[in-house]
Amino acid sequence: MPPFHALFVLLGTLLAASGYGATFLLSMHFRSVGGTDLNTGVAFAQAVIGTFVSFPLVDWFAPRVGAARLTAIGALCLGAGVAAFTVVAPENAIGFVPGFLVGFGWGSFSLAAPMALAERTTNTDRGSWLMRFGTIQMLGIGACPALAAFAIRSLHWTVATVLLVVAGLCMIASLMLEVFARLSPNPATHLQRPWALSSGAILRTRAVYSIAMIGLCACVFSGLLTFQMALVQGTGSSAGTFFSVYTVTVVVARWLLGRLVIISPREITTKLVLLLMLLGVAAMFAVPYHTLFHPTSAVLFGAGYGLAYPVIQEQAVNDSDSIYRHAALTWFIVAYSLGAFGFPAVGGWVLVHVGRSALIALIAMCGTSALALSVLRDKRHLTTKIGS
Repeated sequence: MPPFHALFVLLGTLLAASGYGATFLLSMHFRSVGGTDLNTGVAFAQAVIGTFVSFPLVDWFAPRVGAARLTAIGALCLGAGVAAFTVVAPENAIGFVPGFLVGFGWGSFSLAAPMALAERTTNTDRGSWLMRFGTIQMLGIGACPALAAFAIRSLHWTVATVLLVVAGLCMIASLMLEVFARLSPNPATHLQRPWALSSGAILRTRAVYSIAMIGLCACVFSGLLTFQMALVQGTGSSAGTFFSVYTVTVVVARWLLGRLVIISPREITTKLVLLLMLLGVAAMFAVPYHTLFHPTSAVLFGAGYGLAYPVIQEQAVNDSDSIYRHAALTWFIVAYSLGAFGFPAVGGWVLVHVGRSALIALIAMCGTSALALSVLRDKRHLTTKIGS
């Protein structure tokens, strides 16, 4: 991929990712208008519906209009959804529209973008490009709430103003991604099987473990970031600090350790990064006792989850036959989106009715399950080698 072409897709990804990062402000937004975290959970539940509507459409349209162009459409819908939160009240008859649009837009983008990269890369360089893409994506996701917290605290912006600014950035991202689609036409690729009809083939490969793992990791990710402001309330810690430290850690970890992770044995690397992620969750239990545990949690979680996502994504693609790669990516994003948008719907109820410690324990259970699946994946690989 020519560097000039890559510039458009990476910058577009950075700006589009800020739209998803804005969803971590919804808890603050609903509280500012008299709502609760139950409203946050409902909004994410509506996003789940939008996300699952987007998947079959992307799967069908990608071979016809190009995955790269679908990323531009996704960013446009994402921006429209973020803006709609500022004008549509939850109790309004069309109150489902903002959440639906955000889910539809992010689902379309997060599926079509790696498809576009997979089409333009080979097995040898795909890991590097997915790592770059994931780094930029995480930078946008984490930087948005961190900068938003600064703007709200120091510049006295309202949450609604921040959401409108982010919506504008998503519109710019849509234009940049459309330019990328025009500059870099869809190359000739292997015939791809529809994702819904390929579930049996995917289940027979080790890709199924990676797909389940990313769903559980997304639960951890969305749980910690969506309810970060509620988790640190009354502890003397700032949610903005967590977002800032997390973002810097992800970028630095991928920049310094990305190449090492790519060339290292997956059997060891995946377990190490998932263990770091778990330690980050565990540190959240101790935040009420000392504020130092808060940035420690952000560093451990940023290094762990930040490196785990691209590693697990590459595993899902490379563990699949070439004609099933679009299907594997689709199921990967299905699992991720179900965790990212579905978990807050459950987490909001747990936080309101059971409490902070119960929510963190639930998040930790998801991380532990992901680590257990990593062990099972490697055990299946070992069994297959012995049998052959």
